[in-house]
Amino acid sequence: YVNEALSVFGQVLPDAISQPPGDGGVLNIPAMVIVVLAMILLVRGAKESAWINTAIVVIKIGILIFFCAVAFTAFNAGNFEPLMPMGAAGVSAAASSVFFSYIGFDAASTAGEEARNPKRDLPRAIMLSMLIVTTIYVLVAVAAIGARPWGWFDGNEAALVKILEETTGQPWIAVVFAVGAVLAIASIVLTVLYGQTRILLSMARDGLIPRIFSRVSARTGTPVAGTLIVGTLVALTAGLVPLGALADATSIGTLFAFALVNVAVIYLRRNRPELKRTFRVPLFPLTPILGALMCAYLMANLGLDTWVTFGIWMLVGFAAYLGYGRRNSRVAALSNEEYRELSGRESSVLSTPEPMKAEIS
Repeated sequence: YVNEALSVFGQVLPDAISQPPGDGGVLNIPAMVIVVLAMILLVRGAKESAWINTAIVVIKIGILIFFCAVAFTAFNAGNFEPLMPMGAAGVSAAASSVFFSYIGFDAASTAGEEARNPKRDLPRAIMLSMLIVTTIYVLVAVAAIGARPWGWFDGNEAALVKILEETTGQPWIAVVFAVGAVLAIASIVLTVLYGQTRILLSMARDGLIPRIFSRVSARTGTPVAGTLIVGTLVALTAGLVPLGALADATSIGTLFAFALVNVAVIYLRRNRPELKRTFRVPLFPLTPILGALMCAYLMANLGLDTWVTFGIWMLVGFAAYLGYGRRNSRVAALSNEEYRELSGRESSVLSTPEPMKAEIS
């Protein structure tokens, strides 16, 4: 998308600095720059990053709605015949590969400590955002396929930009959309980095990982050290790993995490019925069972290379847990009675049990 925007001015970035090694380049510098900017923004504070992310999301939604309005002017219902040219297997494979785009809903659940009323706001935010995003996804897909036959998209990078340019004949419109696409990617990076640093913050409080990830800046109220470490690792990964492989690896990890959540819901409902629940999964146990099975099904559609990568990271995770986390976990050292008392408490960023508070630096 960066090159699509620059091409209007007769300029493009060479592959050496815009593609990772696996895609014919040396280093994907634009991707690294986006990650570094997101990291700096998160270090400054959650409120500042939230405002900027909200502004980016509004711009992104506006651009997508604009795309739909333009693309529908070239709508051809015949492009939907056949409806599923690759069959159900093709739909499943595509759903598995793009599942990483739904990671934002999971990241929203990590914002509990920085929400004013997490018990009320988080369930509403997750369900409402999922409804809105799914609706927009469907509209964009229908508009795009209606404007061009499905075979046209094969090998067409930045396809939506080209549809706008060809439909309107105005290069500047393509530039606006390309810039919007870059902003959309930045928004996703911001959300993912935010969620990951908060997950590591909680793990560090328990002792599963080094305590440096639980240190919160007294000035900004953010886990600065953890954000810098995660941001640096993500920037290097973005610069060196091909996007396709990275997307599939992220998808399989997200699917596995979602499957575990569904299993955990069943376990906790049966083994910890006394826990106070502000939100109860409807149609229990059918909903979590179907959720876990669907996640497993989508995981099965991913390629062998992705499974190998997943297996390696699982082994690394097990090694870290057995070698460090298991010996240092505070929760693991609690008796059953102490654990029940701890997990039954209502806590927030200001009322977290003393042993679990983040370090203030």
